[in-house]
Amino acid sequence: MKINGEMHYLWRAVDHEGEVLESLATKTRDKAGALKLMKRLMKPYGKPETVVTDGLRSYGAAMKEIGNVGRQEVGRWLNNRAENSNQPFRRRERAMERFRRMKTLQKFASVHGTVHNHFNQERHLISRDLYRERR
Repeated sequence: MKINGEMHYLWRAVDHEGEVLESLATKTRDKAGALKLMKRLMKPYGKPETVVTDGLRSYGAAMKEIGNVGRQEVGRWLNNRAENSNQPFRRRERAMERFRRMKTLQKFASVHGTVHNHFNQERHLISRDLYRERR
């Protein structure tokens, strides 16, 4: 995403149920950013059984440094849950007319993830009528 004309990257970690675990904003999309995200994730959750990522090579380099090389999975449709969890965030970001500072992006991303997790109603488990009534 762009902040004042400069590209910044939002790293997000999502669990197997689609809940946002962690969000991190960085200026670069490299090994240092991936390493920072993975270290933040491993503090509260420990080492994961598997890590599904896209094909970015910095994930592999960071996993190699941590020692999780064999646990990484990369595939065409494997990271759909992470991609789909990004949609509500992008929708809200557009409504706010973008961000002007990286600090506000980081604050908003972390708060948005926790609030979205709290109010997420697992739409695939309930009927449309029940979902509409609860909403």
